[in-house]
Amino acid sequence: MEYTSLYLFAAVCVLLMLGYPVAFTLAGTALGFAALGILFGAFDASFLSALPGRVFGTINNTTLIAVPLFILMGNILEKSRIAEELLSSMARVFGRLKGGLGISVVVVGMFLAASTGIVGATVVTMGLLSLPSMLRAGYSPALATGTICATGTLGQIIPPSIALVLLGDILANAYQQAQLKMQVFTPKTVSVGDLFVGALIPGLVLVTMYIIYLWLVAHLRPEQAPPVEEEDISLGELLHGLLPPMVLIALVLGSILLGAATPTEAAGFGAVGALLLALLRRQMDWRRLHEALVNTLEVTCMVFMILIGAAVFSLVFRGFGGDELIHHLFQHMPGGVLGATAVVMLVIFLLGFILDFIEITFVVVPIVGPILLAMGVDPVWLGIMIAVNLQTSFLTPPFGFALFYLRGVAPESVPTGAIYRGVLPYIIIQLLLIVALWFWPAMATWLPALMKQ
Repeated sequence: MEYTSLYLFAAVCVLLMLGYPVAFTLAGTALGFAALGILFGAFDASFLSALPGRVFGTINNTTLIAVPLFILMGNILEKSRIAEELLSSMARVFGRLKGGLGISVVVVGMFLAASTGIVGATVVTMGLLSLPSMLRAGYSPALATGTICATGTLGQIIPPSIALVLLGDILANAYQQAQLKMQVFTPKTVSVGDLFVGALIPGLVLVTMYIIYLWLVAHLRPEQAPPVEEEDISLGELLHGLLPPMVLIALVLGSILLGAATPTEAAGFGAVGALLLALLRRQMDWRRLHEALVNTLEVTCMVFMILIGAAVFSLVFRGFGGDELIHHLFQHMPGGVLGATAVVMLVIFLLGFILDFIEITFVVVPIVGPILLAMGVDPVWLGIMIAVNLQTSFLTPPFGFALFYLRGVAPESVPTGAIYRGVLPYIIIQLLLIVALWFWPAMATWLPALMKQ
């Protein structure tokens, strides 16, 4: 029964690949293994006595309240068509330049991805808003679809990101467990704000690399990204389309980075600000508000149900000695800390083909996080590496989630092969960022350390 915890993990992965609901698969499989373990004397039933406290602690976690608030903020910006106006204004400003429309899509997608935070929602929204315009403007289907897919996954790394909120909470708990393993008791910890600050430089570098790629394509192969004949835009129209949403996102992010507000408080401010902005523009009615609230409720329920299921899974996994088994494997792995980290990154990348970031964050990170942190890995660097790694996984053919989402809204005239070809350059760009973070961890750790001085 030494490897029962690994059999549990493998069983969960198989059932998820068969399409069973994530939350109930995690909890049901774990409880089934626990029941068999109790029956054969391989599992201590007292482990399950901690389950009510785990569930209550999850629901009572104030940091996670930021999740529904950020989702609501993104939904309001989308339903009120503020995001659409932002894209239209950017396109009219830069559309006359070679590759200008594509660059506009990247910049607007960066803001939308950060506010929405869900890869599927962002890719679908950008696909519906941007893809028809790019195809009508003469952009090659591969370049247009690749740009939209890559832009949609920016929500993994650009703060304020829901992925970083969830990772920050999980890594904070993992860091406390790592300190217990090392018998080091200090007030030092890692927070969601640390991950937001740490993601700024890698996120901006990634967006810059996207823009440079589009600029190069537009100048080396101008037929793939031609300039667009757009009507002139006045300064008043430009400010009306660009300024309010950008100021709102800047205030939300700035309040977190400067320490003026917690992520939860800033998320509440962002949701209220988005609603006021929509009302002032007279672009919010009861139907749109109802749609935004229902969508927020659905996604929030999904997140918390998965979180509860993951809490059950994690408890049973530890009850079978899974954490000690993984720790032993990591300690004896060739390459030491670097080898263990590389293996974890490879496993997370492969799991990104079949699991969403929420499942991976709640299932995999609590298992490997405390062990890697106890081995001396920086928690901020680890969080940013996981976020960028998953972002790359969601883009990689043939299983990348972003590809499936865009395929669902793209016209039939756009072949699937074009979508696959279009994302390849962006995958290379993201791999370059991962390599840069691997060799220069300061890209993620320097700014958080500076902000704490």
